[in-house]
Amino acid sequence: MQRLSGLVSLAVVVAACGGSEGASSSAGGPPDESSSSGGTSSGASSPGGDGVGDGEPGSSGETPAAPKTVRFVAMGDTGTGSNAQLKVGNTIAALCKARGCDYVQLLGDNLYDSGASSVDDPIWQTHFETPYAAIDLDFWVVLGNHDYGHGGAGTDFPKGQNEIAYSAKSAKWKLPSAYWHHVPPSGDGAVEIFGLDTNMAMFGRHAAQQKDVAAWIAASKSEWKIAVGHHPYKSNGPHGNAGKYDAKLGVSLPTVDGKTVKSYLEDTICGKVDLYLSGHDHSRQWLNESCKGTELAVSGAGAKATELGGKNASLFESLELGFLYIVIEGKKLTAEFVDENGKTEFTHTITKP
Repeated sequence: MQRLSGLVSLAVVVAACGGSEGASSSAGGPPDESSSSGGTSSGASSPGGDGVGDGEPGSSGETPAAPKTVRFVAMGDTGTGSNAQLKVGNTIAALCKARGCDYVQLLGDNLYDSGASSVDDPIWQTHFETPYAAIDLDFWVVLGNHDYGHGGAGTDFPKGQNEIAYSAKSAKWKLPSAYWHHVPPSGDGAVEIFGLDTNMAMFGRHAAQQKDVAAWIAASKSEWKIAVGHHPYKSNGPHGNAGKYDAKLGVSLPTVDGKTVKSYLEDTICGKVDLYLSGHDHSRQWLNESCKGTELAVSGAGAKATELGGKNASLFESLELGFLYIVIEGKKLTAEFVDENGKTEFTHTITKP
């Protein structure tokens, strides 16, 4: 089931913002405000593109560097251990074999229903390793409310540390700390990814995170800057928009409306990165509304779907299971929503001048 509105493909011009960070990955402490820290990672420069050619008479003789290309998959709300999760995983494996992928980005709620009890919890095998056995790539990860336990309440704060610690045990699970930034090895100068811990922002435990992330973004020299987190800024799913989360469900607790998430995103990433990717609602959406120029997409249908019906303008909406496939080449970013059968349903292109 899907609803498609607006143009199926749209080229827009977005402003580039400054810089790149280059330190090796480091594990952070338990993911709460008093001890959370941000991990960093940078990849080696992409080979090629710096060779010397014959050139034209009077020229320097240097061949212009070829645009660096980065390809990755992004999806959230994956860790159910279901046949649906396995099917999506196998579809990703086939797409990456055919078209190429550098890594997979998970957008939180990685292990339903309440995260992992330890690095040796059997849930790692049933809800992550087995469903994605066919994908021989790194999985970069952010944490969602279900990863912080208590059935998705997200209030068992030390539990997030178990997913951080699993990075030392798994060959492909990459979560250096509760929040982080990362330059893919093939993307030096092309893109920098900023991983947010929006669950801790939900509970107002994000002062250090906000300071660190703001500094990383300001220092970045990458052509493209992409933030990834679990909770959406805007969404047409049942959770809805930040600041009004779950209003339709009659939830009255002040901690779950996401006002602190809204202010965190507005102050830290809106207008400062090109794109914000999130999950939380189990659907796939490309919003036709931005946050101060930052484009917004929801990719939370990695294993199950809920519903749509919100009133935000969108270019694409679907309840079919699937994922987002992004290709960055020079000043062009192409995003495709691909369903569980490998069919590309929607393509969106952003081109910089």
